[in-house]
Amino acid sequence: MQLRPGTFGMTAMLAMLIALGPLSTDMYLPSLPSIAAALETETSSVQLTLSVYLVGFAAGQIFYGPVSDKIGRKPAVLFGLGLYCLASAACALAQSIEVLIAARFVQALGAAGPIVLGRAIVRDIYEGPAAGRELSRMGMVMGLVPALAPIIGGFLEPLFGWRSNFWAVLAASALLAASVAALLPETLRQARPEPISLREILRGFGVLLAHAGYRRYVLLAGLTYAGLFSFISGSSFVLQRVYGLAPFAFGLSFGASVIGFITGTIIAQRIVMKRGMDGTIAIGVACLAGGGMLMLALMMIGTGSSLEVTVPMALYAMGVGLVLPQANASAMMPFPDRAGAASSLQGLVQMSFAAIVGAALGHFLDSSALLMPAFISAMGLAALFVFHSSRHWSRQAG
Repeated sequence: MQLRPGTFGMTAMLAMLIALGPLSTDMYLPSLPSIAAALETETSSVQLTLSVYLVGFAAGQIFYGPVSDKIGRKPAVLFGLGLYCLASAACALAQSIEVLIAARFVQALGAAGPIVLGRAIVRDIYEGPAAGRELSRMGMVMGLVPALAPIIGGFLEPLFGWRSNFWAVLAASALLAASVAALLPETLRQARPEPISLREILRGFGVLLAHAGYRRYVLLAGLTYAGLFSFISGSSFVLQRVYGLAPFAFGLSFGASVIGFITGTIIAQRIVMKRGMDGTIAIGVACLAGGGMLMLALMMIGTGSSLEVTVPMALYAMGVGLVLPQANASAMMPFPDRAGAASSLQGLVQMSFAAIVGAALGHFLDSSALLMPAFISAMGLAALFVFHSSRHWSRQAG
């Protein structure tokens, strides 16, 4: 029996596909200091396991969307999940930081498919603000993963070591693959007639980038996620080394940002049909800028409490919940016949930019913990500026 559009089961399935992203990053965050010690390497090298994941994720997205526009969503999703499972096992077995970094790259290549195609499936079966509302619902369900993942990781690491995080991820992804094979219907209505080639893929990306509205929403999504990834990549070192939190306590404190994100998606569901997607984004970018600036100000004052990080981040994360689903949906709306390619290019830009920002933060983080809120506030302010200075873009087609 296959899932039907509009049901909670379909929403939950698509949410879990997209949740591979936070599952792949958040589960092992409490173990980053332990990995550095166990593999006898530096903080910057361990940071690369996060940044190279985004590079691999960006590279994988080049192909999954266009290929799925030709052969269908379901086969492409299953291929990605299979590759993800194999790479997760390689991560768990890695004996050096170099092998772990390489395995994380391949893991990201696998995860790119389910995440990209989860968004494309939404575009296949929903229109306009309804697509934004569905992505917000998925975000609410998906929010449970980043809420629980670092807590579970913080529980597993002291008992079984850092490798247990990757074994747990492997088990979860294998179960998801079995569920997709049994329950997910094919949603591609009509395959594109063009042959699959790098030239055709790049030509299709050119069509997308010629649309001014598409560029606007992709840029907004990229800035929003880069600020979130600055927290993801830097929080374990800042909260554990600067504020002295244990791995399990870090996992619990990380949950504050998840609560903020879920709150943002709930608010978005309730207001998007009345205010529209841009009206919802307007509230979100204000939260992004406000949360980032508040964190920077509090850390500069230096209260000594980890709340000066987690509370402002909850506000920023609420902005993420308001902005990302609507920006993702708005970018894909003009392209019903290229939903896979539109989702691929969007993810490529988003993850590539976040990888660059995360690598830069990791390189300099040892010198000052203030760099983390500085990066987050810069991304939030940039998103606020781009949104309000480019309103006319969404009415233009290049």
